[in-house]
Amino acid sequence: MLPQETDVLIVGAGPTGLALAVTLQQAGVAHVIVDRLAAGQNTSRAAVIHAHTLEVLEHIGVTDVLEQRGLPLTRFALREHDKALLELDFSMLPSRYAQILMIPQDETETILAERLSSLGGTIYRGASATTIEPDATGAVVHLDTPEGVQSIRARYVVGGDGMHSVVRSAAGITFDGETYSESFVLADVHMDWALSDEVSLFFSPEGMAVVAPLPGGRYRIVAPVEDAPEAPDVALVQAILDARGLRKGVSRVRDVIWSSRFRVHHRVASRYRAGPFFLMGDAAHVHSPAGGQGMNTGLVDAVVLGRLLADVLTGKAPEATLDLYEEKRRPAAAEVLELAGRLTKIATVRSRIGRTLRNIALRLLGTSPVFCRKLALNVSGLARKGLGMVPTR
Repeated sequence: MLPQETDVLIVGAGPTGLALAVTLQQAGVAHVIVDRLAAGQNTSRAAVIHAHTLEVLEHIGVTDVLEQRGLPLTRFALREHDKALLELDFSMLPSRYAQILMIPQDETETILAERLSSLGGTIYRGASATTIEPDATGAVVHLDTPEGVQSIRARYVVGGDGMHSVVRSAAGITFDGETYSESFVLADVHMDWALSDEVSLFFSPEGMAVVAPLPGGRYRIVAPVEDAPEAPDVALVQAILDARGLRKGVSRVRDVIWSSRFRVHHRVASRYRAGPFFLMGDAAHVHSPAGGQGMNTGLVDAVVLGRLLADVLTGKAPEATLDLYEEKRRPAAAEVLELAGRLTKIATVRSRIGRTLRNIALRLLGTSPVFCRKLALNVSGLARKGLGMVPTR
C-alpha cells in the first residue's frame, strides 16, 4: 500500500528517478518513487557513463560498483571504414575517471536499485500516475495500482517519466523541438570484431554506424536505417557492418542478444520547474544518441536536484534555493543538445562533396591537440562541470 503523504513523489524509476531516490534517502528526506512497470527494464538502451557523471555519482556511493561491473575504455575514433579520421584519447582527461565506462542501462538501474535498497528505500512498481492536481501546498497525484486507484499528497512532484511525461503535462510545460526523419537500429550482439578496445563512429556513403564494446564480450550497434524493422536480426546488423564498418579484419555477427528501432527527437523543456513540479532526464530533454549524452545528463540532473531538495526540506536552505536547479541544468541540456545535434549532422552528410569536405576537415582537426582535448572534454561532460556542481552543505 502506498503512503498517503510524502515530501517528494518521484514518478519514474529509471536511472534518473532511482538516482534521485538514492540522493534523498541518503539525506533522510521522506519520498516515494513509483513506476508503471511491474519490474525494472532488462534491455540495455543507454550504454555509457562518462567521467563527469562518475564524479557526481560518487556523492551517492555507486561509482565504485559501476566501475567494477563496467568496461573501461579510453579510445574513441571517427572513421571512414578502416581509416581513422579523428581519434580521441580519454586517458588524458583531467579526472580520476579518465575513461569511457561502458555499462548497459539495465545494469546501471540494478546498481542504483541495490543502493536504494541498502539504504532502506522502496520502489513502488506497477503504479501509474494518471492525474495530478496542484494546490497551495503541493499536489495530489492519483495513481492506478494493483490494489486500485490510490492518491498521494506531495509537497514536490518530480517527473522522471520520460519523453511523454505525465508530470510535464500536468505542469503545463512545453517540450520544444523536432524529430529527425530517420529511423535508427539499436542492437546488442555477440560478434567477432577487430576493434575491441575502441568506441567507433563510422562514416560512409551508406550512412553512419556506431560500434561500442560492452562488458561480457558484447557489442552495441547503432545506425540509421530507412524503414527499419521493429526487431533487427543478424542479417541486417551484418549488412550494416559490411557496408559501413571495417573493410579489413574480422567483422562477423554471431547472434543478436536484443534489438529495437527508434526515432531520434531533439527537444528541451521550456522550464524545469513550475510550482511544485520538477522535470529531469528524458522528461526534460531528449536528443540524438551521438556521444552517449542522454542518461549522463539525466543522472547529473537527479543528483543536483536531490541535493537541493534535501537542503530545503531539512531546513538548511531557503525555498528559493530550488531555482538553482533550472539555472544550472537547463543550460547544460542546451549544450548537450547542441553537441549531439552537431555530431549527428556531421555523421549524416549525404552528398559526395559534403562527405569529402567533412573528412578533410576532420583529418585536419584531428591533428590539433587543442581541438581534440576540447572535444573530449565536451563528450566526457567535464566541460560542463560548472553546470553540474553538487551543492555542498
